[in-house]
Amino acid sequence: MSKVKYRFNTKSLTYEKVKVTFRQRFLQVLSYLGIGSVFAVVIVMLAYRFIDSPKEKQLRREAEVMRLQYDLLNKKMNQVQAVLNDLQDRDDNIYRVIFEAEPIPGSVRQAGFGGSDRYKDLEGYDNTALMKQATERLDRITKQLYIQSKSFDEVVKMARGKEKLIASIPAIMPLNNKDLKHLPSGYGWRTHPIYKTQEFHPGMDFTAEQGTPIYATGDGVVETADASAQGYGNHVVIDHGYGYKTLYGHMSKIAAKVNAKVKRGELIGYVGSTGLSTGPHVHYEVIKNGEKVNPINFYYNDLSPEQYQIMLELSSKSTQSYD
Repeated sequence: MSKVKYRFNTKSLTYEKVKVTFRQRFLQVLSYLGIGSVFAVVIVMLAYRFIDSPKEKQLRREAEVMRLQYDLLNKKMNQVQAVLNDLQDRDDNIYRVIFEAEPIPGSVRQAGFGGSDRYKDLEGYDNTALMKQATERLDRITKQLYIQSKSFDEVVKMARGKEKLIASIPAIMPLNNKDLKHLPSGYGWRTHPIYKTQEFHPGMDFTAEQGTPIYATGDGVVETADASAQGYGNHVVIDHGYGYKTLYGHMSKIAAKVNAKVKRGELIGYVGSTGLSTGPHVHYEVIKNGEKVNPINFYYNDLSPEQYQIMLELSSKSTQSYD
């Protein structure tokens, strides 16, 4: 039951009963509702701004878990990349060096991926940048692992053929010189014995008596056995494979035949002075991948360390070649 309200009339000095019309009561109710609505809206807005709903709390937890998983994934990829870098370094600087194979270029190992639409399916999400970064890095590691796997396949093949490789590398002197009685003229700039000019001598000369046996310095196939090369006279060229060839010049007689397979230490000819020569000797060259290199670096099957040191001194003292 509503309370009866009275109003004091100052003119009549009496209390009079207040009569409230329906319209006044209706407007009063509306005012209460309006004020309540404003307060309700303000409270709801504040709640939405500062208080997470259960759904938002769930999404926030999922986002935090995803960031945690991303951090863990990054750490694992860092570990994988570190192991992969170590494998690549060993492959280029140890395994391939052992088998005299060229290292894999960095441009091949680190090559990117083609196509601008490769990660198109990852566009349009709140975490697009995060997903693309992780996916690109994983793709890069996957490619590097594939290249490294192929490289190891090659190394395995080379390892299986190591015995053949070791037998093929020219690793002895072209004649019997263990007592170092055959004096050498070394690789490098020398005075030409006929023209008396400074010329680069691309091999080593060993003086010896006419008819001294000359031997193949590694397993291979005879590529040339004739006197067609100017200056070398009767000469033999052996292809050892693996990028190696050897040349033996100025023979008095050739004992090898073209296309014949020869073994290290097998007789291929005899010392002479044919071609452009001033006396009996054998001119010996080692060619690696088309480039003539110093033969003295390949006598490790013939000489002890002490003998090798003596050979270095003898070959460097000579100022004139014999051809």
